[in-house]
Amino acid sequence: MAKKEGTQIIMVNPRNEVLMYLRDDKPHILYPNQWSLLGGMIEEGETPAETIIREIEEEIGITLDPVHVQFLCTRDLDFGIEHTFTAEVDFEIEDVTLAEGQGLRWFTETDATTTKLAYADNAILETFFGSLEASAR
Repeated sequence: MAKKEGTQIIMVNPRNEVLMYLRDDKPHILYPNQWSLLGGMIEEGETPAETIIREIEEEIGITLDPVHVQFLCTRDLDFGIEHTFTAEVDFEIEDVTLAEGQGLRWFTETDATTTKLAYADNAILETFFGSLEASAR
């Protein structure tokens, strides 16, 4: 049986904060009531990049410019294959409407480090924030 294949995106604002959402508190979903990067499952005929752009529009009503969506990595994790992207964004949470989950929040590096995140997001964010620090040197 083929592994499930999904996408996620690290959207970072000018303050170097990453957008996270609080997953619904439903017992039948993975990682209920935990913070996570936004993303979703690949549908038949979609590329991972097309998926992440569609998912962000569906979940928060933001249309990402494909030119500014950068592929970061693909990880083979216990729950499936995860394609991770990044995008620099400039909007406030008050300006978007969340269609899935319980809430949105901008996370600093410290917030991300000290919060148990869903989908192995702590590891990918540690790498991401580490790359920001390296490029600032």
